[in-house]
Formats: sequence, structure tokens, C-alpha cells
Amino acid sequence: MKANFFANMKISRKLVAVFLATSVIAMLVNVFIYINLNRALEKINQVFASNISLNELQDNLNQIHTGLTGYLETKGTDDLELYYASTQSMNMLMKDLNNSVIDNNVKLAERDIRYMLETYLKTADEAILAKRGRNIDEYTAKYNECSKIKDYLNTYIYSVNNEQFRTNSTNYNALVNSLRYTEIMSMLIFAVASVMNILLIIILTNTITRPLTRLSAKAEEISQGSPENVEPLEVISEDEVGKVTRAFNEMLASIKDYIARIRTQLITQSEMKEKNLLMETHLKDAQLKYLQSQINPHFLFNTLNAGAQLAMMEGADRTVEYIRNMADFFRYNVKKSSETVKLSEEIELVDSYMYILNVRYAGEMLFEKDIDESLLDVMVPSMIIQPLVENSIKYGIKDLEPGEGKVTLSVYREDKMCCIRVSDNGIGTDEEIIEKIMNHEKRPSETRGVGITNVMARLDLYYNNKEVFEMKSRKNEGTHVTIKIPLEDANV
Repeated sequence: MKANFFANMKISRKLVAVFLATSVIAMLVNVFIYINLNRALEKINQVFASNISLNELQDNLNQIHTGLTGYLETKGTDDLELYYASTQSMNMLMKDLNNSVIDNNVKLAERDIRYMLETYLKTADEAILAKRGRNIDEYTAKYNECSKIKDYLNTYIYSVNNEQFRTNSTNYNALVNSLRYTEIMSMLIFAVASVMNILLIIILTNTITRPLTRLSAKAEEISQGSPENVEPLEVISEDEVGKVTRAFNEMLASIKDYIARIRTQLITQSEMKEKNLLMETHLKDAQLKYLQSQINPHFLFNTLNAGAQLAMMEGADRTVEYIRNMADFFRYNVKKSSETVKLSEEIELVDSYMYILNVRYAGEMLFEKDIDESLLDVMVPSMIIQPLVENSIKYGIKDLEPGEGKVTLSVYREDKMCCIRVSDNGIGTDEEIIEKIMNHEKRPSETRGVGITNVMARLDLYYNNKEVFEMKSRKNEGTHVTIKIPLEDANV
């Protein structure tokens, strides 16, 4: 979370943050070094504090004795003032001396010195009083006692001071070593802090320069002339560089989209041309295959009409009906082969075709219809049902016993589809053949009927390769072929 927050900061704020961070680190290091050096110096001062205190006591004692001597000899006021001032200083110094029994030789020595100083000051005060009372013998005796105490104290303080100095010297050496260690540690910490500052600066620089370098590399790739192969950059921050990267990605996406649209338009135009050519080819092929001849249509229709009139004159009503159905069948093939027609017209063509076959086979072909009349006006490509019915008869029920074969035409609505199903109860088709038919793996001459292949190809072209054709079969149970016309494409 913190890393994301830093990455999303503005570059100016990043610079300020890093400057403050390095400044704080440097300040903390200096404070650390300052505190440790002061502590070391204080410890060194404390080592010799006892020696200094003993020296002050000794100096003060000598000043008191000098003032006492001068006053007893001359009774001068200056000597008396020196005595009292020194006595006052001595009392202040004596407050810091130990006054209790303790298991410490230094503290016990301080206690002894304190008691001797108190005795000295008391005896000195008595000598001053005796001097003022002009009692020569008494102040002389007191003075001599003070001199002895002073000499003894000087000797004792000197001895304690020397002993304390030797002890403090050892401590001093240890403190000096400690001070050197502190100095080394301080320098080490300072070096680590400096390295951290350098790393912070490098990291900040990388957060700014690395995205710019990646952006420059991507721009170079685009300039090479293949922007569609350039992947967008990952946006890793929301600072100024991140915003520029996001804008770059949007520009790259726009370029790719534009190229894709141009390419799609070119492909679509090419496919349309190819589709039109294929449509024309298949329609011509269908017309030729179904007509099976190059007979002049007008001559054919005139001949059929003449035959119908002749049969009518002879009273052959069934022959008339047969010839009329044949004429209607061929007329539809000639006129409608290149058009879309209503579904009702396709069903009428199938009715004519079945009538012709039943006349030919003496009514052996059973044909049933189940039609949803609301779908009769649906527009479909011409000649898509009759070839399926022909295929069912030719390869499904033709070899069955007379009266057993049946073909069913169903037209129904399913979801948003107009479904046209041609079913038979014939011998069925092998799965391998169905798969090859559905995958367009065989040439028309090799498939089970020319018509069904032609119908599939035309449906693919007309409905842009949508899956509108379905074929299912079981051995000895029949075949079901279904065409699903999308109602939104049916112009109803």
C-alpha cells in the first residue's frame, strides 16, 4: 500500500519526500554521534571528578590554615576574612563527602576525611575564640593541634588521591577505548546512512527514468512500421509518467483499431466479390443440373402446353394435370433460379414435384406436410427444399417396398428461427458420409446427390456461413435434414 502511494505521487512531491528522508537520516545520524560522544566525555570527566574534589579539599584546607595562622600571629582582618571564606567553601565541599559506613574503600576514606575536617574546623574555631579572649596558652595548644591535623590530612588526602588516580587511570583507558569504539560505530552508521541515501536517490531516479525508457522503446517499435504487433505498456504508477503511459496505450489502441478496420474492410470487399462470383457459379450450376439439358425453355413450355391441350381434347384429365405440373415445375426452375422467393412458392414446387413422381411411380411415394401457415411469407433462397425431397426419395425410400416409403415436409417456428425439415423413413446414411457432406470434403459428384451439396453452398453464401443446415440419420431409421432460417434475415 505504501509502495503504491509513493508510486502514485507526483514527481515533484517524490523529490521533496526523498530530500526530506535523506535530511532526516543525516540529522538522526549526527544526533546519535553527538549524544554518544557527549556521554563518553561525561564519563571521562566523572573518572577524575574524585581527584579534583580531593585536590579542592586540600587547597581549601591550606587556605583555612593560612588564614588561621595569620590571624593568630597578627590578628589581621584580611586573614580572618580568608579564614571564614575558606571555611564556608570547605563546608560546601564537605556536603559531597560520604557520611555513612559503606563497603567501599573510597567512600570510607571520604568518611574519614570528613570527620578529620570537622575536627580541624572545630579546633580552629576554638583557637580563634581563645585568641579573641587573649588566652595565649589555649590558642597556642589549639593551633598546634590544628597543624598536626592539617599535616595528617594533607598526607592522607595525598595518599587517597594517588590510590584513586591509579584506579581512575585504568577506568580512563577503558573509557578511551570505548570512545574509540563509539567513534568507529558512528562512522559506520554514517557510512550506512550515506549508502541508504544513495539507494533512495537511485530508486527514485529509476521510478522516473525506467518508465520513460520503456515508453521510448515502444515508440521506437511503432516507428518500425508494425504497430499492430506492439503490446501496450503496463501502467505502474499514477504520476505524470503514468498518465503519459496511459495516453500512449490509448493512442496505440486507436492505431490498432484503425488498422483492423481498414483490414476488415479490405477483407470484406474481397469476400463480397468472391461470394458474388461463387453465388453466380452455384446458381448457374443448379440451373444446369436441374434442367439437365440445353432445351430452349420457350420451346419446352410450348410443347408441354400443346400436349396439355391435346390431352384435354381427348378427355385425358389426369394427363392434363400431369403436364401442367411438369410445366409449372420447369417454369419455376427457369424463372426463380436466381431470386429469393416466398416459402409458399417453394412448397408449391415440392407439391408439383411429388405429383410428377407419384404419376411416374403409380402413387408409391407417400408425402405428408405439416406447415405453420404464419411462416408462408418468409423469404428464402429459391430451390432449397425440392433438392432435399429429391435426395430423400433417391437415396432414402426408393429401394423400399411400394407404399412403405414416406417423405414428410415440416415448417415450424423455433425461437427466432423458421425451421424447414425434410424427413424420410428410408435406409439412412452413414455417419462418415454425413460428416463429409457437412464439412464439404467431397465434390458434388461424390456426395449423395448433387442438389444437397448445392443447397448447402448457397445457404452458406446467402447467410454468411451461419450454421443454418443440419443433417441427422440412423441406419434403417431414416434421415432428417433441417434448414433454420433466421427470421431477422427473412424479410418478414
